[in-house]
Amino acid sequence: MKNIQGKTIIITGASSGIGKATAVKLAENGAQLVLAARNEAKLKKITKDLIEKYDIKAVYKVTDVTQEKDIKDLVNFTISNFHKVDVLFNNAGLMPVSLLRDGKSDEWERMIDVNLKGALYGIKHVLPIMENQHNGQIIVTDSVAGHFVGAGSAVYSATKFAMRAIMEGLRVEEVGNGIKSTLISPGHSQTSLASTISDEKMKADVLKNETDAGLKAEDVANAVVYAISTPDNVGINEIILRSTNQRDY
Repeated sequence: MKNIQGKTIIITGASSGIGKATAVKLAENGAQLVLAARNEAKLKKITKDLIEKYDIKAVYKVTDVTQEKDIKDLVNFTISNFHKVDVLFNNAGLMPVSLLRDGKSDEWERMIDVNLKGALYGIKHVLPIMENQHNGQIIVTDSVAGHFVGAGSAVYSATKFAMRAIMEGLRVEEVGNGIKSTLISPGHSQTSLASTISDEKMKADVLKNETDAGLKAEDVANAVVYAISTPDNVGINEIILRSTNQRDY
């Protein structure tokens, strides 16, 4: 796609699921990629495969989004390699859902650190660069859970509702600066998020919904690619996507 070719795009949570699928589709369209996650072995293999298959420029950096220094280093690494940041895809996320009465405060704090603060750190460190460029796009993987609350999803949904507020604030503040803000809000998807759930009954319930009837990571990646491909004067502020084969409130 014309508006993706040559763009420098940072993807967090790039070692699997939606992040990996998005990296593949962007590589197909000639983007320059900076892949970030905690698993170096996976990052190294994905980066090597994309370079060999699509003949693109791609690099990776091991990054823990809960550490602001890691995010700052990631952005500086991108500038050092490509001299610009066109798109930041804040995709890293956790979903250890549980009932409030179970009091799993360690899991709550981890969700807030990854889903909310990790995305905020990314915004903080790319925004001055994008303002100086007078263009850019910040994308966040949100969720339909940012629009409703189910049993067990109170804290997870809180992080997703909060990101909707933050991204709307970003949109309002950056009007006229050429900076786009985009939320990608998928329903049940076939990703590895369920692996973070410690409650076995809830994990089983989530996995039951993440069947062949659910969205594939590639379906969500297509939405990301579409949002990036739009003309500079068009801002896609939110995409909500659900499988047509299952109920997803």
